[in-house]
Amino acid sequence: MLDKVLIANRGEIALRILRACRQLDIPVVAVYSTADQDQKHVLLAEEAVCIGPPNADGSYLNMATLMSTAEVAGASAIHPGYGFLSENADFAESVAESGFTYIGPDAETIRLMADKTSAIQEMSAAGVPCVPGSGGPLSDDDQANRQLAESIGLPVIIKAVGGGGGRGMHVVHSASEVPSAVDMARREAASSFGNSLVYMEKFLELPRHIEVQVLADNYGNAIHLGERDCSSQRRHQKVVEEAPAPGITDAERERIGALCVAACQRIGYRGAGTFEFLYENGEFHFIEMNTRIQVEHPVTEMITGVDLVAEQLRIAAGYPLSYSQSDIELSGHAIECRVNAEHPTTFVPSPGRITEYHTPGGPGIRLDSHAYAGYSVPPHYDSLIGKLIAHGPDRDTALSRGEIALSEMVVEGIHTNLDLHQQILTDPHFVAGGVSIHYLENKLRADADG
Repeated sequence: MLDKVLIANRGEIALRILRACRQLDIPVVAVYSTADQDQKHVLLAEEAVCIGPPNADGSYLNMATLMSTAEVAGASAIHPGYGFLSENADFAESVAESGFTYIGPDAETIRLMADKTSAIQEMSAAGVPCVPGSGGPLSDDDQANRQLAESIGLPVIIKAVGGGGGRGMHVVHSASEVPSAVDMARREAASSFGNSLVYMEKFLELPRHIEVQVLADNYGNAIHLGERDCSSQRRHQKVVEEAPAPGITDAERERIGALCVAACQRIGYRGAGTFEFLYENGEFHFIEMNTRIQVEHPVTEMITGVDLVAEQLRIAAGYPLSYSQSDIELSGHAIECRVNAEHPTTFVPSPGRITEYHTPGGPGIRLDSHAYAGYSVPPHYDSLIGKLIAHGPDRDTALSRGEIALSEMVVEGIHTNLDLHQQILTDPHFVAGGVSIHYLENKLRADADG
């Protein structure tokens, strides 16, 4: 097993990794900025090292500091968590070249899948269904781009090759709008990602966001662990996730899961990963692969019984997968609510000191959170302070347990989006299952106007 792991992250995911390491008797080195000295994982870790100021560039994104800290602390491996450097191929490469074990796929794989056009080309070759599109970066020929949009079929969407989070994306409804949309997307892409290349895809009107969790080891073994529905989004950011996805049949799950497994083997994938799809009219359309652990991994853990973070650690240590595909059975239903320190209607971040904190309980309830009474939420990072997960033998039970748990949870001193989650879990359309990625945004807009 790994000798010692440096956790190159903060918040709930750092605490989650710490717990998995302790379960496997792996010593841990926690790193923290000066704003995070009171983080729960920092207080619990065997060793903790301050790596810089509150701004991420000077701390959690400082590759040189992270690596020198790992060397001085005697760590043998680095876990990037999610966000920050977790999908940075240069970081993965530097970790490996410096003699440490990177807990994730190799740099070449990260680069391949980070480039959306190369990822689409690779998935197409593997037989994974993709959204009809340009198949590569757009040229500077406005006329050719207009003709391409018409051949794909309007509306289309312009996307950044190196993008994510909704930045560098523009929907186009007429061919005449294509040149200006491409120009805007390029400027945004260059500003946000340092890469101005963009590509074009068919814009699906009412798709759902369905993703497939995979695990793969160093020996060509790969499995899938079913799918998650992450369609409840605001500004392209997930709010509520659940597994399995409502309405997906066993045959559909088996088909798309087998294709994802074959794709993992084709690209030599290693570790935990997620294939993301838009799903509309019974068809899956690949959009990207996340080469890291996902925020919403707990819902998969709850319905499969597989500890995904522990498997990441075992795979990185050179062990084969602990499971074969026949071992994976889905049990019940799980729903996750992302609890953010933000105003429930304006969504303005709400940093500050938590004066009162009460966690819910009961059958099937799990709370992944680094927050506690007296903890001060810093203004420098993402507003996520926890994830409330409800599991039950069926979706109705999971919904009911989640609603009750939300009503029990108390966070005072700051604003949170707990009320929003109560609204979502009791919304008739969400309760019915299968809402599109646009439903929550449209509902919030209608509520604000009404």
